[in-house]
Amino acid sequence: MSSKARIAVASVVFVGFLFGAVFPTRTYLAQRKAISAATERLNLFKEQNGRLEAEAGRLQSDQEIERIARERYNLVKPGEEAYAIVPVPKPEAPPPPLRPTTTRPAPPHPVTTWLRDTLERMF
Repeated sequence: MSSKARIAVASVVFVGFLFGAVFPTRTYLAQRKAISAATERLNLFKEQNGRLEAEAGRLQSDQEIERIARERYNLVKPGEEAYAIVPVPKPEAPPPPLRPTTTRPAPPHPVTTWLRDTLERMF
């Protein structure tokens, strides 16, 4: 067999090896990674579900319902009196005293200054 034929056969064998071993291995590793991420998410969801079920069970008790009704909605039982503590309003600060305004004369226009200086030199 000639060297060109050997190179061609070796190339075909190498490409066959790539398709037969490397590409499926990449796919397998990607699938394992996806399964690992999905398992992590599932465990997180199970943990959250457990906490939410415990809270739902706690919210079924009359004491918890009463506590929430009093705390959030300021509800009272019949015969009880509700009191609200209102903060004392802050006194308004008096307006700052008015300062007398001093008006300064506007600076003279340059042409006016030139004209006055010229007339003073002439007379």
